[in-house]
Formats: sequence, structure tokens, C-alpha cells
Amino acid sequence: MLHVKGRVLLGPEETGDELWVVGGRITHSRPAGARDVRTVTGWVLPGLVDAHCHVGLDHAGAVDAATTEKQAVEDRDAGALLLRDAGSPADTRWTDDRADLPKIIRAGRHIARTRRYIRNFAHEIEPDELVGYVAREAARGDGWVKLVGDWIDRDAGDLTACWPREAVDAAIAEAHRLGARVTAHCFAEVALRDLVEAGIDCVEHATGLTEDTIPLFAEHGVAIVPTLVNIATFPQLAAPGAAKYPRWAAHMNRLHERRYDTVRAAYDAGVPVFVGTDAGGSLAHGLVAAEVAELVKAGIPALDALSATAWAARRWLGRPVLEEGAPADLVVYDEDPRADVRVLAAPRRIVLDGHVVR
Repeated sequence: MLHVKGRVLLGPEETGDELWVVGGRITHSRPAGARDVRTVTGWVLPGLVDAHCHVGLDHAGAVDAATTEKQAVEDRDAGALLLRDAGSPADTRWTDDRADLPKIIRAGRHIARTRRYIRNFAHEIEPDELVGYVAREAARGDGWVKLVGDWIDRDAGDLTACWPREAVDAAIAEAHRLGARVTAHCFAEVALRDLVEAGIDCVEHATGLTEDTIPLFAEHGVAIVPTLVNIATFPQLAAPGAAKYPRWAAHMNRLHERRYDTVRAAYDAGVPVFVGTDAGGSLAHGLVAAEVAELVKAGIPALDALSATAWAARRWLGRPVLEEGAPADLVVYDEDPRADVRVLAAPRRIVLDGHVVR
């Protein structure tokens, strides 16, 4: 039995003084006859969410079980106890049997256009195959499907949309028929309107948002996961290709330069914004605190940036916070993270399914 005392952050403005953990679940009532109790004290948040990462993947493709475990532990030790895996070629279902590893919501494997994405990451197909592959990945995932919405077209020398509108319409409709939500990788401007009008649920990165498309996202309630810690690498990505693809390199640099303005404009318009790091391709895992700090740097109020990895993020993904009967997945800090989000970088205790794992 675990007794958690101090300041329990039940919501952005709601706090309690304590909670108990019995049988791996939260109760706010003192259990009768409590014995063998371990006490943990501090500022308590629900387990953080990294809503865009890739467990079981590195820059070259799928990784082995040992590397997968290491990635999951790095996220866990950073306080990220709920991960939305936004595309992986690896089968990571075995992690569900490990009570010491974060819970994962999978989007199956990326679905990309032929020769239009990172090698070994995605199913690479043509538009007439898209609906069938969406159905396949909807069955493989946990209620999400991941499309690659744009990528460099070497003939055009720049980022272009990967799918014609009619293919996008049919694919998203099929996913929704099967009970799955759809998200898409999008760096550029060109694919966004078609995806939103087709009914997409989320867009990853969304660096191509403009004053024309931000109101469309807000009107349709389409969420974004900006992955600013990844967008910070755009100049390094663009530099090696600048000689061969100067339009693409210049475009990537422009998207990078306006990244904070883009995110703040989306937030100001009412677009839902959530925390994701894009860890697992070329980025290390365990960067959730850094991404929250990036949202604050972009101008999102600290409490809303915190909610984007805590209360609001969990509710968006259909998972509980620190309510009665919820699984006891929580993180304890020495100071109030609402006052300074940098506190997130130093969790004092991490509890998964009621067990102190760190």
C-alpha cells in the first residue's frame, strides 16, 4: 500500500492533500486497517504524456527488444508514463506485459507514398492501396492510424503532398468506420486543407500552418502535436541537401524560423496543442520536459503547456488522470511544476500501476 502526501494536482486548478494506492489503483479515501504503508511526499502529477514518439524505432528502422526496452525506460524515467507511438515497424506488444514500462497507444506503422519517406520506416504504397493499408493498420494499432501527409518530392525539389484528395477522403472515412482516429506527418502547407476537410483528427509537426489554415483547424477541432524539439533540428537536416535541393532547404529553414509564431498563433486561435517529442527516429527518448519548455518558449502559458502533457493530454487520449479507481500512474516532484515547468526535468519519484519504479 502506498500513501502519497503533499500537493496532489488533480487538475490545473484543483488540488488535494493526499491519495492512497491499493491494488495498483487510486483511492482518495483512507483504507481501513492500512498496514505496511510506504509514504511518498511531494507535488504529484498524473503520469506525463508524450503524444508523439516511436518506441522500437531508430534512424535505420526497427530495433531489437533490448533497445526497445531502453527507449521505454528512458521515457519512463523522464516521467512520461503514457506514450502515443506515432508509427513504428516494430512489434512492441510485449511491453504491455511489463508493469514497469510506460503504457503505449500505438498508431501501427506509418503509411507513406512510394520512395517518399525515411527508408525502412513505413509501408510505401500508391494511392489506390491506401484504404486497404489504413484498414490493416487500424486493426494493428490502438485506435490510431498514421499517414505521411507530405515529404520531399525529388522531381519538384521541395515538399509536396503525398496523396490526392480523393484518396485522403476514402482513407480517413475507412479509419473512422473502423473506430480509429487518423493523424498525419505534415511539415509543409500544401496538404493541410485537404486533410482537415477530409476529417483528420490530428496533425503532427504542423509547421506549415498559416493564417488561412489555422482557423480551419480551430473550426474542425483538429489537434496538433508540434514536436518543437524536433523542429529545432531543421537547419541541420536542410544543410546537407541545400546544394541539390535548394528550394526544399530554404523551405525547411523558413518553417524553422517561424516555428514559435506558428504554434502560438494556433494556440491563440483555439487549436488543441499537445506535447510530443518525436523521439525514436533520430532523437533520444526522455525529452518530454524539454518539449513542455519549448511550448512555453513559444508563448503558451505555463499551466496550459503543463496540461498539454498531463490532464488535457490524458483526456484527449481517453485515459484517466488521478481520479478514484484510476491506475496509479503518477510522478512526484520536489516543487510545484505549475510555477515553473522546468521542475519536470527532475522527477523525485515515479509510480507505475502503484509500484515505485524510480
